[in-house]
Amino acid sequence: MSTGTLIAIIVPIVVVLLLVAVAVRLAGRRRRLRERFGPEYDRTVESGDSRRAAERELRSREERHADLDIRELPAEARDRYAAEWTAVQERFVDEPSRCVDDADRLVTRLMSDRGYPTEGYEQQVRDLSVEHGDTLEHYRSAHDIGLRNREGRATTEELRGAMVHYRALFQELLGAPPATPGPAADTRRRHDAA
Repeated sequence: MSTGTLIAIIVPIVVVLLLVAVAVRLAGRRRRLRERFGPEYDRTVESGDSRRAAERELRSREERHADLDIRELPAEARDRYAAEWTAVQERFVDEPSRCVDDADRLVTRLMSDRGYPTEGYEQQVRDLSVEHGDTLEHYRSAHDIGLRNREGRATTEELRGAMVHYRALFQELLGAPPATPGPAADTRRRHDAA
């Protein structure tokens, strides 16, 4: 067999193997991003110009997140935050609008104490997406209701929903186990009975 024939056989095989290796690497990277970001992966891909651009955005979020000093809270701080949350929920019946604003401020303060920058809502969402992609939609929903609340356009039922949404992210940031219905459901029962 001549050298030219060998080259004609080997080069296409090497090219195919390289293409397969690249495809496997890209598929692995995509799978890792999907696992890491959860529903946020699909949301970012759908809202982006292309899958490639969306994945580049998600990787840049990971890089920024790696530079943050995210830390767990000491037990005393977790207890203090949990008590503050309970107090906000207990006031809901009497002051639903104010309590939603208080819940937003409490979540933002908790984010800050954990080491997340709080320079703006969109950046908060990007930073949270790296570790909290599964509860991020709760934060978005709560934030949207909070905006309507500030405009005086949110119903009491929507405000109650905002509290539930804020609680999901709050508990995850706090490191607390998921709650059973608890105070928000108690608030609803007391409000309905009134």
